[in-house]
Amino acid sequence: MKIKVIKVGGNVVEDPRLLASFVRDFAALEGAKVLVHGGGVMASSMQRALGQEPKMLQGRRITDAEALKVAVMVYAGWCNKNVVSLLQAAGCNAIGLSGADGNVIRAVRRSPVPVDYGFVGDIFPDGVNCPVLRTLLEAGMVPVLCAINHDGAGTLLNTNADTIASSVACALAVEDEVELVYCFEKPGVLADKDDDSSVIPVITPSSYAGLKASGAVAEGMIPKLDNAFKAVASGVRSVIIKHAGNLLNDTRTTLKAD
Repeated sequence: MKIKVIKVGGNVVEDPRLLASFVRDFAALEGAKVLVHGGGVMASSMQRALGQEPKMLQGRRITDAEALKVAVMVYAGWCNKNVVSLLQAAGCNAIGLSGADGNVIRAVRRSPVPVDYGFVGDIFPDGVNCPVLRTLLEAGMVPVLCAINHDGAGTLLNTNADTIASSVACALAVEDEVELVYCFEKPGVLADKDDDSSVIPVITPSSYAGLKASGAVAEGMIPKLDNAFKAVASGVRSVIIKHAGNLLNDTRTTLKAD
């Protein structure tokens, strides 16, 4: 089976205009597809509204017990069901899932050493329930996954949505031909973060090291690219980073092996 795993960022999910455009294009894509969405912008806003101060380290959220409650409410609640309802309106038979639903994604709480990220889950290769995902895809449904998963022992965990997308793509790629696409609010990886015309067309592991050293790639882009290269090394056919409004055109950054 040919499968597209597409991840859309929280900045897009929170912008009604961008989200509407993305949903229209996503629904128009033919073939089997899985959508993974973020929601970090909205989660941070909700935390502040509740008197919590969001804590981030290298683009990753530190998720204590109270932050976890907010993450579940935002990611698995409003964000997920809003996206699913918009896809249904566009004629796309979507089904919204957290990792706990159908045991789709099981994770292990990350070690507190050297940094205690709280209730953050790391996904092992066998943590993705590919048979359930394939059953849904074969039935003509589109799984819509959020960043919440579980440990199988009753504890919910938060995992970066880029990691969710990469893990799902890598797991499916063992048997299927998989393309992984990261969609966010920029047209690709930029050589100059303030110049949207400076899209880097191709990045390899070697050039990535230089981009990080120069500071051209930093903060939230680092986990995105780390997961993208992990996917390339694990058999995913291609990894593409592009603007959520460019889903149906060729403006992009493509990641490939050296």
